[in-house]
Amino acid sequence: MTGPLTSVIRNVYPSSAKHSVAIALGSNLGDRFANIETALRLIEQPDQLLTDVAANTVSVVDTSFMYETAPMYVTDQPRFANCACLVETNMEPWILLKLLKRIETTVGRIPSIQNGPRAVDLDILLYDNEIIDTRAESLRDTLDGLANELVVPHPRMAEREFVLRPLADMIPEFVHPVHKKSIRTLLGDVIRQSNVDFPMLKVTPFADYPITETRQLLGTHQVPSMGRYWTTHCSSDIQRPTKVRLMATLNATPDSFSDGSVNNTLSAALTYSAASVRAGADIIDIGGYSTRPGAAFVSPEEECQRVVPVIQAIRSHEDQDVSSALISIDTFRWEVADAAVLAGANCINDVYSFTGPEYPLAQSSEKHLLKMREVARKFAVPVILMHSRGDAGSNKDYSQYKGGVLEGVRVELGEKVEAIIKGKGGVRRWFVIVDPGIGFSKTVEANCALLREASSMTANTPVNALAGYPRLIGSSRKSFLGAILERPDADGTYKGRKTEPKEREWATAATVACAIQQGASVVRVHDVQDMRDVVAVASAIWSYP
Repeated sequence: MTGPLTSVIRNVYPSSAKHSVAIALGSNLGDRFANIETALRLIEQPDQLLTDVAANTVSVVDTSFMYETAPMYVTDQPRFANCACLVETNMEPWILLKLLKRIETTVGRIPSIQNGPRAVDLDILLYDNEIIDTRAESLRDTLDGLANELVVPHPRMAEREFVLRPLADMIPEFVHPVHKKSIRTLLGDVIRQSNVDFPMLKVTPFADYPITETRQLLGTHQVPSMGRYWTTHCSSDIQRPTKVRLMATLNATPDSFSDGSVNNTLSAALTYSAASVRAGADIIDIGGYSTRPGAAFVSPEEECQRVVPVIQAIRSHEDQDVSSALISIDTFRWEVADAAVLAGANCINDVYSFTGPEYPLAQSSEKHLLKMREVARKFAVPVILMHSRGDAGSNKDYSQYKGGVLEGVRVELGEKVEAIIKGKGGVRRWFVIVDPGIGFSKTVEANCALLREASSMTANTPVNALAGYPRLIGSSRKSFLGAILERPDADGTYKGRKTEPKEREWATAATVACAIQQGASVVRVHDVQDMRDVVAVASAIWSYP
């Protein structure tokens, strides 16, 4: 980790751990993602499972993306959820192994056939740079006699994409102490030889709120069920989702730039929500504080009063499709995020990426980061992290970056994302969706450049902190579209026209098609019915299943 924000995390959570360890996690029985989240929380509670072990001897400091994978070796079983984490610990490897086995039992693993189904599986992949093998010396050049023994690095690591890909998310340049190749190189070797019917998919799981069934174990915070999830293809080219998701925009405000006072009554909000779900919306984004330049200040209490009743009303709707719809809370305040998730929101959408509205970043930004991080980690919900620079109409100069606005977004948002996911208390990497912030502190030309080259924002390059993350594009009805529509033709035959936000749906359609061509996982729109048609046709053109 580098940068001032990540320094804040190190200062708040100083580490005296002696060892860095990579651990693989997998599950294909029951609530797979909740099983893994429970295991991760138990890893940081060793004193609850082992005697004579201090409470803070293990810290999860990084996680990979989550993947859905086909079973290997024993193929007649359900698909797995697989990921990996890095921990810092003072535990010796044999004690750590004992803890992991105890966690497997606690979460619900029962004896089965080798490589068979399991509620959760935890393996030590790497322990510092050490080579450990507790088997008899005659067995050490084989794959025999692994039961109840400790072999590190894991002996089958180099043949398993579902192990190497998560490791490559975190430590791609780490050199395997036995094979003497980097994790990135080993992954490339496996991919070139791969011939599977079900390629690995990245997963974004959604927790169910409000909680009806709890998984509270020992000293851990309750873990919600996580039965719903979105998937994205793994690709070295443009990373595309298996389905482009539609986010419906519900502004429960009297002064939104686009539809202020249209949906700020409970009945109007419910009508819009129901119509959006029936038109094909995958998630409803509810906001109670306008981010347009010059918008009136709203207290956290008033913001809660605007959004919480709407969330509760959707959850109580008579139509089950509506009442069970995924809901995102559009807020930068931890108090509002906390109240909204408890009321039934499944996702947090923050236009300031956890650092609040101050720009340049200030001491208050640090407080925002730590509090929002804490809320997101506690509830285990996806977070949408957008690039911005304070007031949306200001701070549009990116000349300090050789690569202009594209590099600026990658660097500035990348630093925030790194601080959010890494270090003790970090948000799981698989819960993060990134947003370039179309219309926020960008010129018209910069917005067009971001749309045109959006895939480069998350390109899999070694220096890109945003590599691999799913992307959301929110361009609906924004003022830069109005500015373009006011321009005359190059030859002057058309003089241009002024438009109100609600008159920019055709212009929005062009940006949605572009977003899909660039591999966006989610598009945030106002008119779901018409944009659903755009998504359907654009997805067909760009060869989505």
